[in-house]
Amino acid sequence: MRFTLPNRHYLFRIGLGLVLLGIFLGHASNIAPLPLVHRLDAILYDYRLRLTMPNTVDDRIVILDIDEKSLAEEGHWPWRRDRLASMVTKLFNTHGIAVLGFDMVFAEPDESSGLKVLTNIGKQQLKTVPQYHAVLSTLRSSLDFDRLFADSLKGRQVVLGYYMSMRDDGSKIYASGALPSPSLSAESFAGKPIKFITYNNSGANLPELQTAAAGAGHFSAEPDSDGLLRQVPMLVEYDGAYYEALSLAVVRALLGFPSIVPGYEPSQTSSSFTGLEWLELKGEALSLRIPVDNSASVLVPYRGTQGSFTYVSASDVLRDRINPKKLQGRIVLLGTTAPGLMDLRSTPVGTVYPGVEIHANLIAGMLYKTLKHKPGYVLAIDVVLLLIIGLILALLVPMLSPFASTLITLGIASLTITANVMAWQLSHIVLPLAASLLLISGVYVLNMSYGFFIESHAKRRITQLFGRYVSPQLVDEMSRNPKTVSMTGDSREMTVLFADLLNFTALAERMEPNMLSALMNKFLTALTEVIYKHRGTVDKYIGDCIMAFWGAPVHDVEHSRNAVLAGLEMQQALQALAPDFKKRGWPEIKISIGISTGRMSVGNMGSNIRVAYTVMGDAVNLAARLESLTRHYGLGMLVSEATQQSTPEVVFREVDRVRVKGRNEPCSIYEPIGRASHISVADNQELQLYQRALTCYRDQHWGQAEQRFRDLHTLFPHSRLYEMYRERSRVFQTRPPSPDWDGVYVFEKK
Repeated sequence: MRFTLPNRHYLFRIGLGLVLLGIFLGHASNIAPLPLVHRLDAILYDYRLRLTMPNTVDDRIVILDIDEKSLAEEGHWPWRRDRLASMVTKLFNTHGIAVLGFDMVFAEPDESSGLKVLTNIGKQQLKTVPQYHAVLSTLRSSLDFDRLFADSLKGRQVVLGYYMSMRDDGSKIYASGALPSPSLSAESFAGKPIKFITYNNSGANLPELQTAAAGAGHFSAEPDSDGLLRQVPMLVEYDGAYYEALSLAVVRALLGFPSIVPGYEPSQTSSSFTGLEWLELKGEALSLRIPVDNSASVLVPYRGTQGSFTYVSASDVLRDRINPKKLQGRIVLLGTTAPGLMDLRSTPVGTVYPGVEIHANLIAGMLYKTLKHKPGYVLAIDVVLLLIIGLILALLVPMLSPFASTLITLGIASLTITANVMAWQLSHIVLPLAASLLLISGVYVLNMSYGFFIESHAKRRITQLFGRYVSPQLVDEMSRNPKTVSMTGDSREMTVLFADLLNFTALAERMEPNMLSALMNKFLTALTEVIYKHRGTVDKYIGDCIMAFWGAPVHDVEHSRNAVLAGLEMQQALQALAPDFKKRGWPEIKISIGISTGRMSVGNMGSNIRVAYTVMGDAVNLAARLESLTRHYGLGMLVSEATQQSTPEVVFREVDRVRVKGRNEPCSIYEPIGRASHISVADNQELQLYQRALTCYRDQHWGQAEQRFRDLHTLFPHSRLYEMYRERSRVFQTRPPSPDWDGVYVFEKK
């Protein structure tokens, strides 16, 4: 290694390295946390998790699956409770299972037997008929399905599930059913500042079911900011008490319901308390320690992708098609993988992952001690590592040759990663990694690129080429790597958006030209800012229409996601403009948006006289068609199936399956509702009602479909979509479609 004497350039580069070190120390100490670093840490956590997962099937925990097969054989969910009672009895008496956990809630009475109707008849029409009452009395016990179900739970290790939620405004709007007794009281934590996840609404089971069951646990869990579920709270706070998770309740049921004792490091029992460290299950002959963070949450120890546990179809148990030895002594979780039942989560190991398998992973992690955890002292370790790494690199790299700098940087990076992996594998400790790697790479890049960043030629060239298409932020990004940018034609996977002002012709007729021009400038500026914010490229303005695309000139692996989020925010931006428009005396405006993802050509296109940087292809035409179709369905935005499939963090509802003019192949179209983490309970309920109605329509149950869509239209009278499907269903009752009907609606016009 060749050292050189420091000069002002070296001192400046050393100063940059120390500034960078200070930034990451502020993040590690939580003085100035950096969201990007947290996001990268999450990505690295996911990578380590996927890399080290066993990827084997664990048959010690069995998932009793309400799958498509079960729904086909037993009918739509929910099933009659006498059938569930029969299943519970078979599981314990015939199959000899150890514990049964329900990843579902039984909040409403089962009135499918008709007992309520018969009772009302006895109180009214047949009030004076003794024979009727005698027969009803005889039948009552066999028709009370909830009582039959409750009786099947008594004296057995059965754990029920329930959910909790929190409204943003903190208001309490519902508390249905009967919650179990709290797992711990407020006094259990002696006023320690533990950051419990707090809920103020609950949906629990019928009181008679809760009383009959051995225990119950919540299955509420909030995904991280990226929409992925990485951790689950073992204890949550509700009305000043603490309630355990379903997985923890199942483990306790298996072990005979030992008590839960909070655990802290010995040094933390005084005023130096820094956080909750574990929950200990203590019984007469056992002690099981469960590591948690200071929100009482645990990281989910995913064994692999979906199917890492033994799955058994619920209908196979009901119909006695399972060898009893297969379930003997097993922990059994009753849940669902059927998409229509809405218990699918986005996780680091799969964007569509059954919620019941998450509980199975947690149970296995607790019982077999494979839970990863972040002890309170991890923060101190991170700070010390950053200090050592930052000082070495900041002082040495500026004074070393490029080759030597590269060697020492690679060496420190390798040691950091090795230590991190060893802590993960040997001690199950999750150490932060992103800040260290970013510091290492940042110091190296700053020093190696010093001369490059003082050059402005590349930036001027990029600005000339793309300044009118993209945001200044993207221009800066492209200028740092100009070799990746080209104006020549290229074919790539991209997403395109069309946005059009509704009723523009009528608007233009009513307004003076200067006022119309000012309105359009205000309108287009707001939409363009949103497009730029989400890394989009403005293709062109076509009168009152704006066309934009994602994925060029800068490659964007999240082009579909960014386009959909831009579309949602564009609608919000117009709402934000409404007060100003009203103040100016301008009319309220609305837009329609169509988005499509697919392979398209991008580059300079035109003639020898004039060219434009634009996109062409079938996906572009489809986006334009979708924008036009929004008016037919009365919706603000429609996206293609490819866009929907590439955007897992957003909740969509399927609108229709159509064949548009100019395309032979049919396609499904969807309406974005919003980010999964922002969807309200009311929206979820509406989506469930809509999906049931759409299923009836697709199954050609026209009468049921008409009734369901009529009910939806009654609840939401302004919905053109519900009225359209109601009318289609009504027409199909008298004029059924052809036997080969595939549910596709054909549009002959553009």
